[in-house]
Amino acid sequence: MEDFEAWVHARGGALARTAYLLTGDVHLAEDLVQDTLARVAQHWRKVGEEPDAYARRVLHNLAIDRWRRRSVRPREVGGAHPEIGATGPDVERRLLLRDALLRLTPKQRAVLSLRFYEDLTEVQTAAVLGCSPNTVKSQTRTALERLRVLAPDLLAELTEEARS
Repeated sequence: MEDFEAWVHARGGALARTAYLLTGDVHLAEDLVQDTLARVAQHWRKVGEEPDAYARRVLHNLAIDRWRRRSVRPREVGGAHPEIGATGPDVERRLLLRDALLRLTPKQRAVLSLRFYEDLTEVQTAAVLGCSPNTVKSQTRTALERLRVLAPDLLAELTEEARS
């Protein structure tokens, strides 16, 4: 069983990401992974050299079984987001901004969200991220330059609103 435990530690994260993509819900994904791991553990000796392929198959089959039983399909992941709202104001602008932010590096996203969404100072942002204020400044500058390339109309519109 030591082999199984080592395999779970090595592949558990990938299974969890796949489960999340299948369910669109963190809690359902966790349940799906646990059920998958239980089945893989039961058949570990038969799984042999291909535990990844067996686990993926079990994971997908369990997800499909759940959809059929509950007559509920998962919401789209990466598509429509209920928290944004389909009819709210500025939907297109928010979607454009979200898509542009997702194309930044994680650190750039973190810096921009802390500086402009959380409204932290450069020093406070540096303390949260465990870096120097100069790193925050350079990451902010680089991220804003990248946003100007990725969504030039959006950034111009936001700058214009800030001036008014």
